[in-house]
Amino acid sequence: MQPAPSLEPAAAATSVSVRRAGAGDLEDLVELINEAYAIEETLFAYGPRTDAAEVAAMMERGHFLVLDRVGGLAGTVYVRVDGERGYFGMLSVAADLRSHGIGRRLVGVAEALCTALGCTEMDLRVVNVREELGPWYRSLGYHEVGTAPYEEPAKRPCHFVKMSKPLAQ
Repeated sequence: MQPAPSLEPAAAATSVSVRRAGAGDLEDLVELINEAYAIEETLFAYGPRTDAAEVAAMMERGHFLVLDRVGGLAGTVYVRVDGERGYFGMLSVAADLRSHGIGRRLVGVAEALCTALGCTEMDLRVVNVREELGPWYRSLGYHEVGTAPYEEPAKRPCHFVKMSKPLAQ
């Protein structure tokens, strides 16, 4: 019998459960989201990805789900329900925890929550210049359903690619 694989120290320090973020998490959410998006988005976007006012406003319309780790947040995802459609965005994982399945886990929890709340479809948007994201979301069962304008000032032309996935009922 082979021993169970061990987690790397950084991944082992994460919580086993995902929780809903509260007002006390606002600063940590902004820091994590901006850190997670900083490298990839500097190629096309100006400034940080978000700020406290935007995150607080989003918390009024939906929920940030978070995975804790020793000393802070390991990852987060924003989830909102619009009738029978669920939406998630701002999927963010701490840089030292990428490639440990945390993003996939958070997407799964977001989908399960929306399914439990009666959603039949899950939606998301990715910026077209983030070419690595389309294949990753397709591997999770999402497919392109359209485009939307990128309304913030940008360093180069870009737009959103809208993706969707049917949820099991």
